Amino acid sequence: MELLVMAYALKTSCAKNIIGVIPYFPYSKQCKMRKRGSIVCKLLASMLAKAGLTHIITMDLHQKEIQGFFSFPVDNLRASPFLIQYIQEEIPDYRNAVIVAKSPSAAKRAQSYAERLRLGLAVMHGEAHHSELDMADGRQSPPLSRTTTGHTGLELPLMMAKEKPPITVVGDVGGRIAIIVDDIIDDVEDFVAAAEILKERGAYKIYIMATHGLLSADAPRLIEESAIDEVVVTNTVPHEVQKLQCPKIKTVDVSMILAEAIRRTHNGESMAYLFRNIAVDD
Repeated sequence: MELLVMAYALKTSCAKNIIGVIPYFPYSKQCKMRKRGSIVCKLLASMLAKAGLTHIITMDLHQKEIQGFFSFPVDNLRASPFLIQYIQEEIPDYRNAVIVAKSPSAAKRAQSYAERLRLGLAVMHGEAHHSELDMADGRQSPPLSRTTTGHTGLELPLMMAKEKPPITVVGDVGGRIAIIVDDIIDDVEDFVAAAEILKERGAYKIYIMATHGLLSADAPRLIEESAIDEVVVTNTVPHEVQKLQCPKIKTVDVSMILAEAIRRTHNGESMAYLFRNIAVDD
């Protein structure tokens, strides 16, 4: 709301351009329609446009297609070069590592990392205890139970509920360093469960690399008590308090690329340089 109010104040003051720098774009996970729910990310894009923004600089949107929600240019910068540099410089014997996708939906991102680092790839598949289900955010439409009277109308065939097998790892992680890559780490239960499975499969060190480290609620405590050796996130979201609670959390600074994006936008220079060596699936 503060951003919307400031943008509207600038618009009514006849500003030529209003550029929003939003390193972590909120509600980016709510970019699909679930049952009869709303697409909150589209709503937010419309509100920003109505308030007067003419350009947004952000980093690692949950889905790249979110850029299509906006009626003005969006620069979706990438943090992967910084995280890859961290892997190469800070993880001893990273050549003995394997990149792990926590779910099949994250396989493309993991493959992008694996190709650039020339490492193997493993994918985890199966039922997680706290997976991102249709009802995970409390939206239920229609209600779970409803008593109907009179004519019910057209009878539709009953939809079979999805059943996932237990978590399995596709790929060899025995005697290797496992590096799980994702874009957002908020509720860490899935990551902790994945780390336990990888330990059972023989991985001797487990790292988690993510762009946005929200680490809400008791995430620092769960990480500290888990089999995870290190959680590496960027500073798109402030997390100093969480780092005091858990020394396993490390930060990679991405302010340099954001500053360069602001400078190039201000001077009307090309942004293509900031997207060099970026893979299609990144």
